[in-house]
Amino acid sequence: MKDSKRVTAPAPADVEDLVLRIDGREPLSADLVTAVNAVCDSAEDRAGIGRVLVQVSGVPQGPWAGDLTVALVSKWERALRRLERLPAATIAIADGDCGGLALDALLATDYRIAIGSVRLVVPVGDGTATWPGMALYRLAQRGANAPAIRRAVLFGTPIEAADALALHLIDEPADDRDSALALAVVRAGAASGTELAIRRQLMIDAPTTSYQEALGVHLAACDRELRRTAVGAAS
Repeated sequence: MKDSKRVTAPAPADVEDLVLRIDGREPLSADLVTAVNAVCDSAEDRAGIGRVLVQVSGVPQGPWAGDLTVALVSKWERALRRLERLPAATIAIADGDCGGLALDALLATDYRIAIGSVRLVVPVGDGTATWPGMALYRLAQRGANAPAIRRAVLFGTPIEAADALALHLIDEPADDRDSALALAVVRAGAASGTELAIRRQLMIDAPTTSYQEALGVHLAACDRELRRTAVGAAS
């Protein structure tokens, strides 16, 4: 497993980006769960300042699920849920085939940039069926009836770059890592972490919330924004 670390890059208030590297070729481990949680801790301590860049690549090689336990998988999924709900913009940079842990992390981010020709791969756990992790849930949320997603979930057929773009599993292509980093700066440059997190949650809740239930929550968010704007204007 490659340790998470920070790199210097343009960011709001000259804060270094937090960088998490996930290699889909490597097996799930307690160290990886710790690394994801450490990045989440740092992002939360910053109160929404800066970005989290999640660099993903690789797919599982050979038998890979034999040593897993439900307890470890549960810890991994909880760590991904923290990543998904951070008070900071999370931007994935995908390179090459992405499956297993790399696909899990990719789908838990806000914005996804693909370098070159990326394929998304749902791994086959024991040679007979795809791994039934939460990646299947996140894929289905984005189009359970889409043929490319159905083939990936049921048969492990890779989702090609064109389909990934059309299904909004990938938001934007990039020619190389430098251009991907530049896109990350542009896309999240104006995002305020705490406010971004509120809007993200409103968006996530919308499909399962009635209009009347949603109205009060949205009005509260509007009131918060008006108060924040008034404070800024007065200062």
